[in-house]
Amino acid sequence: MRRLFWLAMGITIGALVVRKLSRAAEKMTPAGIGASIAEGLRDLADAIGDFGADVRDAMAEREQELRAGTGLDAPLPAAGDAAVLRRGAHAADL
Repeated sequence: MRRLFWLAMGITIGALVVRKLSRAAEKMTPAGIGASIAEGLRDLADAIGDFGADVRDAMAEREQELRAGTGLDAPLPAAGDAAVLRRGAHAADL
């Protein structure tokens, strides 16, 4: 019974080692290397796309902050306020 156990253990370990080595050998072929490079480039493109989206989101948020701070989104003055606009902001304070 003990010999049968060790025989089964040896066959199992041998099969696992052969599978691991065949996977490693497959990665070393030109097709395997090409697939690895292609996967790396896809990951890089995804990372660059995510970075660009983050930058665009941050730009839009900052633009909203700047518009709110400078009043660029305020409504336009009425027609009666046109004289004040022609004289300038300093003249209106006088």
